[in-house]
Amino acid sequence: MFIQLGRGIMLLVWGIMIFNLFHPFPKPLRYFMDIAMVFTVIMHAFQLLLLKNSQPKDQKLSSFLQTKIFFFGVFELLVWQKKQQKEQKRGKK
Repeated sequence: MFIQLGRGIMLLVWGIMIFNLFHPFPKPLRYFMDIAMVFTVIMHAFQLLLLKNSQPKDQKLSSFLQTKIFFFGVFELLVWQKKQQKEQKRGKK
């Protein structure tokens, strides 16, 4: 439930930052939003890069999953981690 809430908030944040690109906010807020967008893009790209490089070479991430991880960040990583743990438990049994 909280992960879905986090995803929704992240969509709202992306929407506000993209809206600022087309219809800039007044000056002090405008610069803050620009910095926030650059920071968010860098951090989410860094998260995705770390995840891709930590995966075994035979295990590829789908483009759809990569896109979700880029936009939702840590919230999508938590969902992915839970799925990986369930798959590992099934494999051990």
